[in-house]
Amino acid sequence: MTGLAAAPRAHVGSGPRLEIDLAAIAHNARLLAGRACGGLMAVVKADGFGHGAVDVARTALAHGATRLGVTGLEEAFALRAAGLDAPILSWLNPVDADFARGVREDVEVAVPSLSHLTAVAGTGGRPRVHLHVDAGMARDGAEPAIWAQLCRSARRAEQRGEIEVVGVMGHLGCAEDPGDECNALGRTRFAWALETARAAGLRPAHRHLAATAATLTDPRSHHTMSRVGAGLVGIDPSRTTRLRPAMTLTAPVVQVRRVRGGTPVGYGHAYRTPAATHLGLVPLGYADGLPRVAAGRAEVLVRGRRRPVVGRISMDQVVVDLGERPVDLGEVVTVFGPGDEGEPTVADWAEWAGTIEHEIVTGIGARVARSIRRPTHLRSLP
Repeated sequence: MTGLAAAPRAHVGSGPRLEIDLAAIAHNARLLAGRACGGLMAVVKADGFGHGAVDVARTALAHGATRLGVTGLEEAFALRAAGLDAPILSWLNPVDADFARGVREDVEVAVPSLSHLTAVAGTGGRPRVHLHVDAGMARDGAEPAIWAQLCRSARRAEQRGEIEVVGVMGHLGCAEDPGDECNALGRTRFAWALETARAAGLRPAHRHLAATAATLTDPRSHHTMSRVGAGLVGIDPSRTTRLRPAMTLTAPVVQVRRVRGGTPVGYGHAYRTPAATHLGLVPLGYADGLPRVAAGRAEVLVRGRRRPVVGRISMDQVVVDLGERPVDLGEVVTVFGPGDEGEPTVADWAEWAGTIEHEIVTGIGARVARSIRRPTHLRSLP
């Protein structure tokens, strides 16, 4: 017999919630700072990998990082507006970006092309720049064919007082697999880029190639500084080091029903219950960051047990097979967390979706309420 559960016991206003554990970020920052042979740049792009850029930045700076990194200048300006005065590097900007404001707000910028050099040098100030070389990804950074010209042009601009070259940077394409030969090729190209810059008369104080995976596995790529972002929030692409995930996603059960075996669930009737069971409705869907392609594999934690998500993942909701024992309305299920209580992790969801953890943590939608678990020693930070 089918039927809806009665006697709702939901807490008023309790909906999906994303909790960020700053103690985990602090732990990861200390570990990564200890592994880096040089300094540690905390990369807080994409709103701190979905964890809150300002909170991640402040926590990392309090636990070993000395500088901050972002992509676009607007991310850097937001950090300045929040009162952060640490050195900031921005490395992915169009040629018509507001480099003049970057100078005024003391933001260092990457220069990946001659056109960018012209734009940055024309600000009327003396911006601090990091020349960016393509170390083998055919992505961001100057092509090797123009690198020597870029270095010579940067040196002339430096002599004219238009810029100050304070860094050279690159990025490894295969660092998640430490044994891949493309890492050796990337290190070789970066060494060549440094020698070329030196031959042009440049003396950059900062030289950085390693991101999280290389920071953990490849000291040869560290140079004077490592850039870490994913590692701060508990993601190790190399899967060699146990970091502490900092994100927990929960949601209440908003409806429970008992159904017969053979009951179709959701759009397209893609799933039918194999036997009589209880189904719980959870108000999270792909608009909130749950990958639709994880349907048929995903699980959540209910009363200490993993239960399958059944049917298709909809825009706003998923259905969970609760089994023989129903739950109370308003009872909270854990979608993912650090895994300490047996709950699925971000890594589990990435595997179910055929993607990487980075995509899961940066994809949680804005309508999911955020809360911060802040250790006592961090509560006094500005």
